[in-house]
Amino acid sequence: MNTMKKLVFILVLSFWAVSACDNFLAETPKDEISVDQLLKTPEGAKGLINGLYRDGQGASFYNSGGFGGADVMMGGYMSGYFDNEGKGERIQGQVAQDLQVGPEVLNQFFDGWWSGHYDVISRANTALKYIPDMQGMGEGEKNQLLAEARFFRALNYFALVKSFGDVPLVTEPVEGLEGIEVERTSTDSVYNQIVADLNWAIDQGALGEGPFPMNGFRITKGAAQTLLADVYLQMSGYPLQADNYANAADAARSVIEAGNHQLVEHGSLPDRSAYNKLRTSDNDMEYVYGIEYNAEIDANDNPRITIPGVVRPTGINYGRTLNAYRPIDAFTWMYNPDEDLRIQNQQLFYHSFEHGGQSYEFGEWAPYLWFEEDAIFETGRGGRDIRVYRYAEVLLIAAEAIVRSEGVTSEAISYLADVRSRAYWQTDRSTIEASLAVLSEQEFVEEVWKERLRELALNFKIWSDIQRTRQYPVPSEDNPGEVRFMNVVGQSNNWGQTYQEHQLLYPLPDDEIQTNPNLEQNPGY
Repeated sequence: MNTMKKLVFILVLSFWAVSACDNFLAETPKDEISVDQLLKTPEGAKGLINGLYRDGQGASFYNSGGFGGADVMMGGYMSGYFDNEGKGERIQGQVAQDLQVGPEVLNQFFDGWWSGHYDVISRANTALKYIPDMQGMGEGEKNQLLAEARFFRALNYFALVKSFGDVPLVTEPVEGLEGIEVERTSTDSVYNQIVADLNWAIDQGALGEGPFPMNGFRITKGAAQTLLADVYLQMSGYPLQADNYANAADAARSVIEAGNHQLVEHGSLPDRSAYNKLRTSDNDMEYVYGIEYNAEIDANDNPRITIPGVVRPTGINYGRTLNAYRPIDAFTWMYNPDEDLRIQNQQLFYHSFEHGGQSYEFGEWAPYLWFEEDAIFETGRGGRDIRVYRYAEVLLIAAEAIVRSEGVTSEAISYLADVRSRAYWQTDRSTIEASLAVLSEQEFVEEVWKERLRELALNFKIWSDIQRTRQYPVPSEDNPGEVRFMNVVGQSNNWGQTYQEHQLLYPLPDDEIQTNPNLEQNPGY
């Protein structure tokens, strides 16, 4: 069925109950919510909005799907710096590394992306049409729900436009079969709609302040500003090269100057480092936006993909484990092992651990940020959230955008030093700042790019950065921590494949093209 036709029927899907964190994840029986209720009652409106948190760019996109890994991991595989032990059973990782992501190979995979994101967009459109006239709801509550709807419409269009380029821009509910064969809209027009939605949410939506968890795990003003900063940064690079660096800097500054977020600090022991605190807690001031999980209701499956299948610790409670997002050796060369805490064992990654009096050595690196002892050895159900945006990224966006628009200023130096000094925990901050102060603008920007690779390794930013910069990171095996940037087109990845221009976008799903004559395939596919 054509996606636009699918969108006509998505209102019969199940939605989630209302209220705060616990109720937000409590499932409502499908036969208890009618379309009429959804469109005409405050409870239905809230359920409609709550459903936006789970789908599209939500739990299904970020949660591991088993052997194939999570959909969001596709960019890491495309970069050539991450491997999937299960790629022999689910092909997307293999074909991504081989740069063979044609529609004939991954039609079903990309159709799931396309449909899932447009489903959320359609629900957001429905909310935006009907909530303003809804009875029994105050204006403040209406504006909060409308702001959340605009946030998720923007978030899902942002994912689509980065993945596919020009995409159909639909901003009204699809309530009939007329006019469903929508043409692709130019990339700049899609971005303009994203910016408009986020500015409305920030300026007119009654969004809460403070970190995401302290706001009941609902969208905050800071989350919308962070997404807007990220959008402006992406627009400033390829393919638009629209020079929105000043806007990106302003949006990031708004988050910083509000004072509602801060980096998690180290404790006194290695297992209480900032990175281990991020691993074990969902309630801190670094958390800007993420995917909420509850082990009893909606489990996070990522703990099972943190242990290589060749290792079978005693007492494990998963039928099978695998290393589905393994950083290959070349990626670990991005870090200086003598100075950077993040590449030490059991920080962001790990290669060995002890349990039950036994030591287990992998012989390879695996993500430690998703390692949950209770899930792995007790319940088989992960409960930690997956963070999409952290305050560390806000600081890095600000540093890059300020330098691009204002030059190497003390403010930009301070923001980059905030992130780097936490990682280089035994290096004096003044030494770090002095080393940054002597750099040219381009040299400084490349230092930010390096820090994004290291700090955001498990936040799935690497492919978006390659897309917008058209630069491919090449680390030094002999001098780990040194990274050069090369033009990505014509560059070989770590699997011996050479990037071509068209591979910086994914192909549209064949199913969509076959059922909508107004859609044309991306060049090169």
